[in-house]
Amino acid sequence: MLHFLTILFTILITISANAQQWYRGNLHTHSYWSDGDDFPEMIVDWYKTNGYDFIALSDHNVLAEGEFWKLLPNTEEARQGFEAYLDKFGKDWVVYQTNDKSRTEVKLKTLKEYRPKFEEAGKFLIIQSEEITDGFEGKPIHMNATNVQELIAPAGGSSVTEVMQNNINQVNKQREQTGKPMFPHINHPNFGWAISVDDILPLTGERFFEVYNGHPLVNNYGDDTRLGTEAIWDILITNYLKEGKPLIYGLAVDDAHNYHNYDGEHSNPGRGWVMVQANELTTETIIAAMEAGDFYSSTGVTLASVSFENQTLTLKVKPENNVNYLIQFWGTKEGANREEMGELLQEISGNEASYQLKNDDLYVRAKIISDKPQLNPFQEGDTEMAWTQPVMPEE
Repeated sequence: MLHFLTILFTILITISANAQQWYRGNLHTHSYWSDGDDFPEMIVDWYKTNGYDFIALSDHNVLAEGEFWKLLPNTEEARQGFEAYLDKFGKDWVVYQTNDKSRTEVKLKTLKEYRPKFEEAGKFLIIQSEEITDGFEGKPIHMNATNVQELIAPAGGSSVTEVMQNNINQVNKQREQTGKPMFPHINHPNFGWAISVDDILPLTGERFFEVYNGHPLVNNYGDDTRLGTEAIWDILITNYLKEGKPLIYGLAVDDAHNYHNYDGEHSNPGRGWVMVQANELTTETIIAAMEAGDFYSSTGVTLASVSFENQTLTLKVKPENNVNYLIQFWGTKEGANREEMGELLQEISGNEASYQLKNDDLYVRAKIISDKPQLNPFQEGDTEMAWTQPVMPEE
């Protein structure tokens, strides 16, 4: 009997270890190491205490390493932020000085220093990242490198496409050289109207881009003459499939810079995130799951399940009381011209829905729209949403 119980216990432990779980994370945010307005520890603490499982601080062209003294802005917000930092972590942790102009300078903690204060195996993870901040003829061209191991300097180039490709190549080269999983992703293509869909189409080695970014200046929805990011996504998916490239996946991120004033004019935390389905919380498993498309992006809607079997995409929403949901299935038909790429294939009201791929469907993805107003939205009037990743017919 004891032997049987030991075997049963081992089986249960194995099943538990291999069970898929949902992990919530943000892959794009900023701190005092670049142009954010708070200390990295305060930011990481915010995400950890607000239900996130992992966070990537992605400052512009810098990693949180080496000695760096931050001269605090001469504002009441900065003074109050410093007092909150000092109160929370104490004088034994905070290193600061007053310069000859009576201004406060703080020695920022490195990732190596603050990581042990927050990380917990299976509960919370910090992924080292960088926003490679480049440009071409005044256009801002930004790309994140997730789980970067060494700082990558902007590569430049003779066109928007070449700038992106050169930086993608640098990330993928570092991945190959180090053996560490990492990936680049295209940030806020409509920021400064810098990156068009035609700039992205020729790229190779890129699997991700931001379909939603919480910064108020990134033009997620396009305008009367320029495409929104969802329309860009559908054109990219369609053309990548036609060219034999892997599917390109859509991320939702905060791109937070501002942690003191919460309103539509500031770039705040908590606006967009990814939900990754993996069997454990490690950098390796999170990246592997994302590269397999085992995640969805959200601004508030939570899914209970997503599956693709027998050519059928099925999802269930984890409903909230008195909230209604509209589930849309988007895709492109074979032979579609550009204007027809990204067609609404089916629309269902309710908490669950399925779509079976037709013979002429190149792919399908789902968008879930709730009627619950988003807290502190990117744009006034936004409601909570979610996006699943595209799936294509199984052979």
